[in-house]
Amino acid sequence: MDQTLYFILLLIALCSVSECVQRQYHFINVRKNWTEAQRHCRENYTDLATVDNMNDMNELKKSVNDGRVWIGLKKTSVYKWQWSSGEPALYLNWGSGQPDGRDECAFMKNGEWNDWPCSKSLTFICSSSNNMNTGLVFVNQTKNWRDAQSFCRQNHTDLVSVRNQNESQQIQKFINDNHISNDVWIGLFRDSWQWSDQSNSSFRHWNNDPREPNDSGGNENCTMIEPNTLGQWNDGPCINQYPFVCHEDKLILITENLTWTEAMRHCRQNYTDLVSVHSVEMQNKVMNVVKRASTEAVWLGLHNYCSMNMWLWLSGEIVCYQNWAPGNGVTPEDCSLEKRKGAVQSGGDQRWISRPETHKLNFICSRY
Repeated sequence: MDQTLYFILLLIALCSVSECVQRQYHFINVRKNWTEAQRHCRENYTDLATVDNMNDMNELKKSVNDGRVWIGLKKTSVYKWQWSSGEPALYLNWGSGQPDGRDECAFMKNGEWNDWPCSKSLTFICSSSNNMNTGLVFVNQTKNWRDAQSFCRQNHTDLVSVRNQNESQQIQKFINDNHISNDVWIGLFRDSWQWSDQSNSSFRHWNNDPREPNDSGGNENCTMIEPNTLGQWNDGPCINQYPFVCHEDKLILITENLTWTEAMRHCRQNYTDLVSVHSVEMQNKVMNVVKRASTEAVWLGLHNYCSMNMWLWLSGEIVCYQNWAPGNGVTPEDCSLEKRKGAVQSGGDQRWISRPETHKLNFICSRY
């Protein structure tokens, strides 16, 4: 077999999605109120614990004793629409007159979205990493939004996210192909809870029995993990004193402007390496970091292997998960004058772009 072809096939065979937890959690077995706990975490780590997905939640649970513990979620006065999977809602496809501002959950009807009370019962669509054809599963059972979310997480991945127009069209085709005539829940919801570190994460893991958050007494504005509930959450008064969990980020934005090679050298000397992005979960973490950048783009550990016109991560993996901006990463690069490296836009929808390696940009180092 041709050596180049063999190399490509080998890389593809090794292609897999990384689900590494990108935070380190620290359980602090000292009783403090929520604000005191926040201060302690910011002084000694990064912040009170943020949770992006069930992988993070499972990792956090390993660190805590059985009892109530504070995490970094707190109620604000600002409501916003978000995805159950933890991703921010950057793309919106509301129907005429929607949302009307009264309801907190969304369903799809004729390719468009409508808000509705979360307590109503509908069939729903789950995302599923086990369905290699569409990544979608229709559940022909009627459930309220929260129960539909729990069903998807227990049996598949999560309630489906619709992150762009292409995904919206794919889901509508899935609905048409499967002759689904009912309105269906999607993973879009609205709430006013915000993480202490200002993360975009919309992941929620509230206890369903009894149903939380319930704001009992009208002053339950902070979030704790309840004992004996598989790590599910409850709201409580912020003045209560509990142990707590801090997190230490493994992604570090460096706001110094360096070339790609200089950035790589800095990360390897002070941390581990320039960051590699293998999954949508990791891209979400990168998005939370780059919004603080001072340059229009930020270097990633992404480089073009010119002799084969392939993009590779510094960690050695082929680019499996892709988030390229239009016109980037898909056409042959001209390496005759200058080698090309990969960066992520710090604004807009934060896609990846190809840039000459001598450009000077901020960059993201990883401790992982």
